[in-house]
Amino acid sequence: MDRHGFPYSERLCRSHASHSAPGAPVVERTRGNVQLTAVGAEAVRRAEDVLARTEDLVEAARNAGKPLSGRFRLGVIPTVAPFLLPARLPDIKRDYPALRLFIREDLTPRLVAALKSGHLDAAVIALPYSAAGIDHARIGDDEILAAAPVGHALAGPGPIAPGSLKAEDLILLEDGHCLRDQALAAFDIEAPKGDDVFAATSLHTLVQMVSSGLGVSFLPEMAVRAGLADMPGVVVRPIAAKAPRREIVVAWRTGSSRAAEAKLLAEALTLD
Repeated sequence: MDRHGFPYSERLCRSHASHSAPGAPVVERTRGNVQLTAVGAEAVRRAEDVLARTEDLVEAARNAGKPLSGRFRLGVIPTVAPFLLPARLPDIKRDYPALRLFIREDLTPRLVAALKSGHLDAAVIALPYSAAGIDHARIGDDEILAAAPVGHALAGPGPIAPGSLKAEDLILLEDGHCLRDQALAAFDIEAPKGDDVFAATSLHTLVQMVSSGLGVSFLPEMAVRAGLADMPGVVVRPIAAKAPRREIVVAWRTGSSRAAEAKLLAEALTLD
């Protein structure tokens, strides 16, 4: 609170509004509560952007001439983190011993929001994903494969033909995982609806559900190569014709002073 009894965030909004929109209310007071108006929320957003860029510059100045050193906050989506990082982090630690890497695993929308607010320096995400104000460097392609229970009609030899996958046969990651949307879009399948649809919170749970005979699903190739589907009851098959793929990238906020380091990190994480 300041000496007038206002929260500092409110005082910041009042100051910003006095220069950009005279007379526009930035807060609304109700009984026992103060909340931001649209003008106030925009003022806070802009202030957070300024603070994030300032912190970028401080960190860049501190580590000038020493790429990938000091603190670096990296977000990674859950369908990549457990399969890519264990294979790459030992080499990164060896090549950049002064790097202090802080990892946050989360869904793409929250990682992108954290990039824009300055709470992350970079994030490993999968494309296609539309996000304004974000640049990226390529890590590599990751094929999307089908996983079916042993004995299922789609578990036979050879690739699965387009059109043979039906929405009612599918079990998927819960809503919010980009792999779910990318796989459904690749096969032109509308997402199943209703409370009786099976949805998993992780790929590990998803494979267990396939193994139990609950349905057919999709797995990224990097997870299969890491041994995720190596269990009785699961058959992994490629998709016929043009195999669907997702592009794995390192993303950062446009204009970030750590863009060059994010590009170096993408090189170090490149898929085989």
